[in-house]
Amino acid sequence: MELRYSWTWIEAQVAQAIDAWNGCAAHSLPAGPRYTRKEQRKREKAYDEGLRSVEREARKTPRTPAERLLAQRRIVDAFPRFAAIALGLETEAQRLLTDSFLPVGTQLARWARNFDATLGMDDTIQACRNAWTACGLQALLGQPMELTPSILAYSLLYPYSDNCLDHPELSTEEKLLFSERFRQRLCGERPATHNQRETAVWTMVQLIEEQYPRPRYPQVFDCLLAIHRAQEQSIAQLNGGDRFDLSEILRISCAKGGTSVLADACLAQPLLTPEESQFSFMWGVLLQLGDDLQDVNEDLRRGSATLFTRAAAGGNTLDSLVVQLLNFNGLVADSMDRLPNGTAILKDLLRMSWRSLILMAVANAQSFFSRAFLSELEPYSPFRFNFLHARNEKLEGRQALYGTLFDAFMEAGADDPSELPMPRESFSTADVPPAGDIRCLSNSFA
Repeated sequence: MELRYSWTWIEAQVAQAIDAWNGCAAHSLPAGPRYTRKEQRKREKAYDEGLRSVEREARKTPRTPAERLLAQRRIVDAFPRFAAIALGLETEAQRLLTDSFLPVGTQLARWARNFDATLGMDDTIQACRNAWTACGLQALLGQPMELTPSILAYSLLYPYSDNCLDHPELSTEEKLLFSERFRQRLCGERPATHNQRETAVWTMVQLIEEQYPRPRYPQVFDCLLAIHRAQEQSIAQLNGGDRFDLSEILRISCAKGGTSVLADACLAQPLLTPEESQFSFMWGVLLQLGDDLQDVNEDLRRGSATLFTRAAAGGNTLDSLVVQLLNFNGLVADSMDRLPNGTAILKDLLRMSWRSLILMAVANAQSFFSRAFLSELEPYSPFRFNFLHARNEKLEGRQALYGTLFDAFMEAGADDPSELPMPRESFSTADVPPAGDIRCLSNSFA
């Protein structure tokens, strides 16, 4: 009998995730690879060499399709040396990144550019991150890794809907009005669209429906409605989050993160076992908590309540929370190892990426940690924390330069044949401001 995902089921998973999270408290740092200063500097040198090679290509501003394709090939060809030294990746892991994950990202970005030329680099990369998660799940669930119409559509729902719901300039009422219409569409209704943003969202839902017809795959739409409900609840974290205690903040975060990756898993392989469903949910919780750590500065500024902002606002360091998160990371990685599918190379790569997310977040928010803790944790990082922070600031300061290269990548090979369905006409949201979108909605529904 196929597994269905009622909200009761979701709440049971949230409770299990909270128990697992609480069980990771009051532990010491988990075992893991450690690096000497000499090893870190060697990796940093390789990192900078790779960065310089990318920037050289960006400054050349390739003009013709042939030049753009050549620039792309030179960057991809330079990756193995960078990956081997800076990231410590073996040949098979390098191939997995360049031959599987990278093509998924470029294919999604080119499709998105053809669909909506106004989608920016940040929104596109956000969508790519979700697609990489879903495609990683494909391999872990015994499926070929490929960008499918439903994975593409679900990934693009984030810049079109999730960012709208997180928009700090929109009131809670305005967000809930949009959210209600979005929920109606996820339920299979077809309310007339009020603006181009809704047209885009409705189109993404239709792509999912075409790959997974509702009568045959009801569990897919269970998952989409679950993440939508969790997203609605998370709006409260943006406004008036101070009225929630830590247990409620944790519950909201677990529901939002867990249902997000559960939906990825259902789109990757709809017939999940209980173990696969639980792993996917826990992976989502891990990513959500990692994102919350990564966004601690921004969340503090906008008043969003998370475990990390609550601790920081109370004048406490984040030392113990990061130790807890690293131990939770190990717990999720152990459950991944028990899945029957997926190669050891892929599992090691995912484990490394989860750990790197946490270490990078610490490097970029060092003021929230004690000096003693930073000294204890830094040897677990392949790069020194100050190096990571400095390079992150450098990358943020060169967005225009990398935007040029991003455009070149999108245009290189843009005419390659694709199995993905393409829109019949181009689409643009450039003339529709986000706030205007919401305020134009009808008030005729609850």
